[in-house]
Amino acid sequence: MNRSAVSFDRKRETERITSFVARTVDAASAGGAVVALSGGIDSAVVGALCVRALGKTRVTALLMPSDHTPARDTSDARSLARGWGVTFHEIPISRMVGEIVGHSKAKGTRIANGNVEARVRMTLAYYHANTLGYLVAGTGDRSEALLGYFTKWGDGGADLLPIAHLFKTQVRQLGAYLGLPKGVVFKPASPQLWPGHRASDEIPADYDKLDIVLRCLYDLKMKPEGAAREAGVTTSVVDRVLAMHGASEHKRRVPPSLA
Repeated sequence: MNRSAVSFDRKRETERITSFVARTVDAASAGGAVVALSGGIDSAVVGALCVRALGKTRVTALLMPSDHTPARDTSDARSLARGWGVTFHEIPISRMVGEIVGHSKAKGTRIANGNVEARVRMTLAYYHANTLGYLVAGTGDRSEALLGYFTKWGDGGADLLPIAHLFKTQVRQLGAYLGLPKGVVFKPASPQLWPGHRASDEIPADYDKLDIVLRCLYDLKMKPEGAAREAGVTTSVVDRVLAMHGASEHKRRVPPSLA
């Protein structure tokens, strides 16, 4: 299986997603959409699609850097927002995160502290959305969702998820089709929740192989050995994918109750 395994009709998909965004916003009687714009490929694609679907006057972008956010990411996000002609607000979050962490009685782990950053961004996105009468457009993709590689009630908190059905490699293809800068399209993935944070340090393989594993396992229902062979990875990589998927099942479900 090669790269064509995750190829798709980019024109048709753009039309399908923009129609979905417009229908969802209109069905909620909302005025538009708020997008948390990080400077990475996922949020850039969602922002571009929302502008196509709703028009630049109905999209607000939020740039929410922390003290360790790479300057290039913020610069890329700023350039995108200006290029689209949307209203955008730049809100540094480190002081807010420090207030929350500083008032805790427990000493948080790196992941716990990083998740606070994601949840502060979600809170700010909803604050602006509620104020404007907008919806929050989430930026998560299918690769992240299947692995549970997102913060529950953080970047996972949204009113609509325009690209949640697309693997990361498909999102990059769509970004190129939409004319996004190459520096954004091919930028290494990273949540940037702590200094030097890189997705490659936490996920089992690069996305070009990982997406083939995910498709083999969850679309084609192949056995782990077959998925490993098709993707050109070891079975230990597939085992890690299965473990991450299983451990994060709670993130993809409505919270359990006795109701």
